[in-house]
Amino acid sequence: MTFHVVADVHGAHDALARVAPEGSTILVLGDLVNLVDYRTNEGIVPDVVGADVVKELIALRAAGMFDAASELWTKSTARRGNEIRDEVAARMQAEYDDVANALARYKAYVTFGNVDRISMLTDSLPPTATFIDTGIVEIDGYVVGFAGGGVPNIGSQGEVSDEEMAEKLATLGPVEILCTHVPPAVDVLSHDVVGGRPKASQPILDYINEYQPAMHFFGDVHQPTALTWRVGSTVCRNVGYFRATGRGVTFP
Repeated sequence: MTFHVVADVHGAHDALARVAPEGSTILVLGDLVNLVDYRTNEGIVPDVVGADVVKELIALRAAGMFDAASELWTKSTARRGNEIRDEVAARMQAEYDDVANALARYKAYVTFGNVDRISMLTDSLPPTATFIDTGIVEIDGYVVGFAGGGVPNIGSQGEVSDEEMAEKLATLGPVEILCTHVPPAVDVLSHDVVGGRPKASQPILDYINEYQPAMHFFGDVHQPTALTWRVGSTVCRNVGYFRATGRGVTFP
């Protein structure tokens, strides 16, 4: 038996509905909606706030000018704050509904990423999908542990602190396969060559060093330096930027 692993769907519901045969088991490792695609400047935020503003934000972040990017965002949204929040929420809900319709074809296990709003995500999922914030399930004979959430960055609702992530992982104990949204704190896995700021979790690396699961699947970093890296005996695998590729990883 095999199962399929995807991450960073970011609204690509049509591709998700085609990624595996109907009835397959699929693991979805967070970031189901598309706020902004750094490659194309497409997404909910450019549509609502304006593509030019978001293009400048992306350039500032890529240059490491994060304070300047925050100032630009505050200035650009100050007069329409409530309107922007409501419109973004409505568009996110529509994307969650589309992704949920795609997931209805599969037996799915879903966790969350940094852009996700957990209540919207869980309320939208079809009966064939199980949401896992933190926990262990047996899938095709493998003991699989999940710990959802993104690393602290811009204050989005799906971010969790290092302390929270450490607590999540501590409840798992040893597993054969670890599934998270974010990578461990390994430079070649955590640095995004387009997005700039690294996305890395020291608690995840600590967990891997202690328990050495056979596999660690994750996403979050859309354009990493390396997709696969070994930490001790653990194979760490970025399953890819699904919105861009339309592909996941089939295991084993």
